[in-house]
Amino acid sequence: MKTFLVSAGLALAVTFTSVPVQAGLPFFGNDKEELPTLAPMLEEVTPAVVNISVKGNREVRQRVPEAFRFFFGPNSPQEQVRERPFRGLGSGVIIDKDNGYVVTNNHVIDDASEIQVTLKDGRQYDAKVIGTDARSDIALLQIQDGKNLTEIEVGRSGQLRVGDFVVAIGNPFGLGQTVTSGIVSALGRSGLGIEEVENFIQTDAAINSGNSGGALVTLDGKLIGINTAILGPGGGNIGIGFAIPADMMTNLVDQLLEFGEVRRGVLGVRGDNLTQDIANALDLEMTQGAFVAEVIADSAAEQAGLKSGDVIVGVNGESIRSFFELAARVGSIGAGKEVTLNIVRDGDEMDVSVVLDNEESATVAAELHPALEGVSLSVNSGGGVLITEVAENSPAARLGLRQNDIILGVNKTPTNSLSELRQALDNVGGVIALNLQRGNSQLYLVLRGR
Repeated sequence: MKTFLVSAGLALAVTFTSVPVQAGLPFFGNDKEELPTLAPMLEEVTPAVVNISVKGNREVRQRVPEAFRFFFGPNSPQEQVRERPFRGLGSGVIIDKDNGYVVTNNHVIDDASEIQVTLKDGRQYDAKVIGTDARSDIALLQIQDGKNLTEIEVGRSGQLRVGDFVVAIGNPFGLGQTVTSGIVSALGRSGLGIEEVENFIQTDAAINSGNSGGALVTLDGKLIGINTAILGPGGGNIGIGFAIPADMMTNLVDQLLEFGEVRRGVLGVRGDNLTQDIANALDLEMTQGAFVAEVIADSAAEQAGLKSGDVIVGVNGESIRSFFELAARVGSIGAGKEVTLNIVRDGDEMDVSVVLDNEESATVAAELHPALEGVSLSVNSGGGVLITEVAENSPAARLGLRQNDIILGVNKTPTNSLSELRQALDNVGGVIALNLQRGNSQLYLVLRGR
C-alpha cells in the first residue's frame, strides 16, 4: 500500500443516515418506507474489484559501520546488499473482462515474483505484469486463464465536480472486499510529493492499507479513480485521501498495451503556478492556470506558437488550475498525440493545437545525473539509450561521452529506455559505472555519487 506520511490504500467511511431526495441517491423500498441504498449498483460493480496478494524478494541496503570497514580494510564496501522475502496485499480493478486486464498501483506489485488475484466470489487466478509506470504509480496486470469475469465501465473523471458522491471498493487490511462512501473534496491536487506525476482526485474517503489499487466509482457505477494514498500524519485516516483520475489512468494503460511502457508526451515549456502577484504584474483577472515563463527552443510548444507570458488554462477543453496539473495532464498523454491548449495571451483567450514531443528526446539529461549535463538522449532501436548529441565543453564531454555512444546499463542493470535509465541511476547510491557501446567496442565510464 502506498504510503504518504503514513500509509496508503483507500476505503471511504461516510455513512448515509437520513439523506434528502435532492441529494440524488437512488431510493428503494415499499409504500410504507423508502430508504436510500446503493446496493443494486454495487451488485453490478463489486465483482469487477479484486484482491491482490503478492510475494517476492526485495533488496535491502545496510550501511557497514566504520569500525567493521576499518577491520576489513579500506577497500571494503560501504554498504551491504541483501535480499529479503516479502508479502503484500492490495486491490485492483478489472477493466477488460475478455482479456483479463486488471489495473492497480505499481507499488502494490513492485518487485513481486508471484501475483495472485482473488475475485469477489472466491475464485483465485495467477496474474502477470503487462506493464508498469512507477512515476504515476500505475500497473497493468493480466489474469491468466480467467473465465466469466466482470469488468467495470470507465467514466470521465474530467467531468467530476467537487461535492459529487463517490464510493470506494477495496481490500483494507486484508479483511476482504469492503465498500465505503464519501464525496469529491477537491480536484487537480498536485505538488504533494507522493508521486512524480500528480493530478489527484481528493476525497474524504478513509484510506487504509490494502485499499491501494481499488476502485473509486460514481453513484451510477462508473470508475473515475484508482485509490492510491492518504494524508495521515498520526498513523490513521483523517479524511484526506487521493485517487488517480480515470482519464489519466486510461491514457497510461493505452500506452502500456501498445508499447509495454509509458512514452510520455512533452510540451517544452518552463513556468510556474499562476499566482496573484504574477496576475497583478501582467494585469490578468484570473489567478489560476499554468504561467509560461520560457518556451524551450525547437520544442513542440515553440513549433505551435506558444510564447512566454502565456497562461495555459485548459487542455482539450478541461480546465487547468496549476503548472503541476499541466505537467501531469501532458505527462500522461502519449508522445506524438495532438492536444488543444486553451490559453490566455494579453487578455485574449485562444486555442492552440500542439503535437507533443517524445520525452526520450526532450528530457534534460542533467536531471538524471549532473555528469550527464550536455547530452541529448533517445531510445535506440537496437536496445539501450542513444546519445544523440554532446555539447562542447559540457560536463558530459569532459567525462568522455561522445555522440552515438549507447548506454547499455548502469552497474550491470540493463537500460533500454529513458525510464529504466532514470530508475537505475536513482537506485545507485555510490559509484556509478555506465556500460557503453562505442562502435564495435564496449567500455565503462565511472561517475561518482550525486
